[in-house]
Amino acid sequence: MFRILIADDEGIMRESIKNTIEANFGSETEIVTVKTGREVVEQAESFRPDIAFVDIQMPGLSGIQAIKEIKKFNSSIVFVVITAYDNFSYAKESVNLGVMEYILKPVNKQKIIDVCIRAKKKTEELRQKRSDDLRIKEKLEIVIPMLETAFINNMLQESGGDRNRNYLNILDIDEENGYVIVFEYGDDFKDGNFTNAVGSNVKMNNYYKLFKETLAGFFQCVTGPVMGNRIIAYVPTAMEKVSYEARNEIISRGRSFVHKIEEELDMKFRAGIGGVKNIDMIYESYTDALKCLMESDKHIVHVMDMSASEDKSSSKKDLRDIESRYLAKAMKGDTDGALSVLNGMIDTFGKAGDISEIRIALLELMLSLERKAGDENLVTYDIKRHESYMKGAMKIGDIAELKMWAENITTNVCTEILLSRNTKVHGVVGKAVEYIKDHYADDLSLDDVARQVDISPYYFSKLFKQETGDNFIEFLTGVRIGKAKEYLSGDKYSIKEICSMCGYTDPNYFSRTFKKYEGVTPTEFREKG
Repeated sequence: MFRILIADDEGIMRESIKNTIEANFGSETEIVTVKTGREVVEQAESFRPDIAFVDIQMPGLSGIQAIKEIKKFNSSIVFVVITAYDNFSYAKESVNLGVMEYILKPVNKQKIIDVCIRAKKKTEELRQKRSDDLRIKEKLEIVIPMLETAFINNMLQESGGDRNRNYLNILDIDEENGYVIVFEYGDDFKDGNFTNAVGSNVKMNNYYKLFKETLAGFFQCVTGPVMGNRIIAYVPTAMEKVSYEARNEIISRGRSFVHKIEEELDMKFRAGIGGVKNIDMIYESYTDALKCLMESDKHIVHVMDMSASEDKSSSKKDLRDIESRYLAKAMKGDTDGALSVLNGMIDTFGKAGDISEIRIALLELMLSLERKAGDENLVTYDIKRHESYMKGAMKIGDIAELKMWAENITTNVCTEILLSRNTKVHGVVGKAVEYIKDHYADDLSLDDVARQVDISPYYFSKLFKQETGDNFIEFLTGVRIGKAKEYLSGDKYSIKEICSMCGYTDPNYFSRTFKKYEGVTPTEFREKG
């Protein structure tokens, strides 16, 4: 079907052209006729013709003026100008506007038929081109993010130089220099850590497209995938060194982006910005960015703003802080959290530090974890295993291999701690846990449960925390949210009913609590599937 607009102030001319087209092309066409230039513009917006026959001399806007207006919002219409005036300036202006044909009146029927055939062919070519362009765009929207992800992953390897250059060529990036920004996020930032990092990761996967599109408004960059509660971006630049003014401008843009995305997603963000490096050395910019996040508590920090006078005592303090965060995660059996802290430490200090210093720091960290877990009877304290750790560590001469060694130990010990915590819940705490699981829908308090197991609330609170790793409220909320997820996986109950079934009286409070733990609202969780 072809939509054809006929514009002429003479009624006889409009009907003549219309009848000729209908007689020869019939059901292939849908025709609208108008008699003024203003109507031509209006129909171009509402009727959206494929082909337009336009007279030059019409009341109000001339045909030429109408075509100029239409070209501002629709460049795909095939125009045919019809006029009784053999004026060179009209013809010249028509050519400049991309008019397909310039016809002088009177017009014979065969001329109209020939022009229609040519206009239809041109319209079909334009339609095919649009279809091809859309198909290519769809493919690129799939392929380019895959290439960008591969590039970011390769960039994180110290030996990725040549492959990094290949990715720049494929992604059509001309600049050989660039810098890395590492974004970190969570529900809130307290005591040097983001809260609900796992739930925020789930939420970010849902809103990654919004994050990427918003970031593109501030930095022309390659955005990596969601990695835990981090996203890494590479910003190409023609600069070889960053001036003071340029650094301030980068920080300002970063701060504006963080403020905007925090408002959009109702989350807290931080950003570490690495120095400008050649693509062969871009891994250094990545470690710079990580260092900014680990050694500062600011929202936005550039590596050039970090203290240049870092001494040994400062480094030791940093390592003590990392050890504290690592042990806090590991002692809960949080393997992912402990590995995140561990990898951040290795990435930050592994580049600048001597391998022997890194080896000793990691060995001390692994032994500290086992000692602490052993003191709480969560793992078996085995001196022979410690000796094997030391012998194994001393044989390793490569940071990547050392990293794998530490990850394996961390995973094994965290698994043992988690298993031990689960099996240690016995006696009065075991009874309390069973009671909570049976009565989670009731208006349950710590005093109620303590009364059921016949011990004082104060002692019960300490014992419960010691054996489960969670305080009473955290555990009860975890059980309730777990049951809510089960109910939400089906459509038998409304969200209001599920709220009540899980022990909540206020749907708004239930929704906020669910979002805090899962990173999405109950409605979003159900829609997701």
